[in-house]
Amino acid sequence: MELAFRPARRGAAAALSLGVLLALASARPARAGRPAEDGGAGFCTATAQAQHGACRSAVKEAGFAARAVCANLAEEAARAACLDRAREERREAAEACREQRDARRALCAALGEARYEPDFDPAHFQTDFGSPAAPNSYFPLAIGSTWEYAGAEERITVEVRDATKLVEGVPCLVVNDLVEVGEDVAEDTDDWFALRDDGTVVYCGEISRNFERFPGDDPPEPELVDVEGSWKAGRDGAKAGTLFPGAPQVGQVYRQEWAPGVAEDAARVLSTSYGFGSDAALDELVPQALADALCAGDCVVTAEFSPLEPDAFERKYYAPGIGLFLEVSPEDHEVVRLVGCDVDPRCATLPAP
Repeated sequence: MELAFRPARRGAAAALSLGVLLALASARPARAGRPAEDGGAGFCTATAQAQHGACRSAVKEAGFAARAVCANLAEEAARAACLDRAREERREAAEACREQRDARRALCAALGEARYEPDFDPAHFQTDFGSPAAPNSYFPLAIGSTWEYAGAEERITVEVRDATKLVEGVPCLVVNDLVEVGEDVAEDTDDWFALRDDGTVVYCGEISRNFERFPGDDPPEPELVDVEGSWKAGRDGAKAGTLFPGAPQVGQVYRQEWAPGVAEDAARVLSTSYGFGSDAALDELVPQALADALCAGDCVVTAEFSPLEPDAFERKYYAPGIGLFLEVSPEDHEVVRLVGCDVDPRCATLPAP
């Protein structure tokens, strides 16, 4: 997943993200879902339980596959060590399934128990990306626009391509997200974003290509190792999500994507009036010069998380006219910041890292 919507990085303790999720449950009253007389949990919780069952089945299948690998080791000591590793990996995977179930249940407490049925009617989406009737100033999508970001070890370039992907009848812009580590391409992702009539940016899916370099290859070129995290609304039950609301409200909680077991990110709006110094908790890890240059008490801050990684949590900062300018991971103190763009005159005067 891309910078604008990259999966939150793994932190050191599950308690942080789960604490955030539990706090979401009290952010607003849960919406009605399955009637009590129906017996049992609501639709959202029932979905979480079904996913837990799928996770446990996958763990069991992986365990049998590991045993098959171990059975083909001729040396008894190696075979025994292999089986020990397989048992430990199965135990850890089963625990991860339980943590994911708990995180999904906590998210249900915030969202309510109704079925997840987002509006993806083509009639409710804009089609003129060259001159949209209702653009989103916090998530500009002008064709040809670029943003450059820098982290401790990575460089990210985001470009809005002059191309569209038709997803379930909805035209979605192709936005490329290129992640480089050193001289190598680590990720090359095409995201598909649509623009609703009210300015909401909708996430339609992505194709994420992940690369790795292996010693001894000649020439030493990065190899495509997987497309993990790829999904598309309408395929295998996946549904579109709200990447950024048209009119964000503090406390608002929303799914950004929903492809069960593949892409389940969600977000909560923490502030719609951020400026450095206005909230000490939100100032953590924020470069003051960058915030002062882009925020005049009008920046939006969100918390992003995924039940697939219950111990991951990030804050993202958006400026009007610019879009995403900062991503921080409080648990491991990682920061990815905007260092270049071409969407606003302020891009030319961004402070150096």
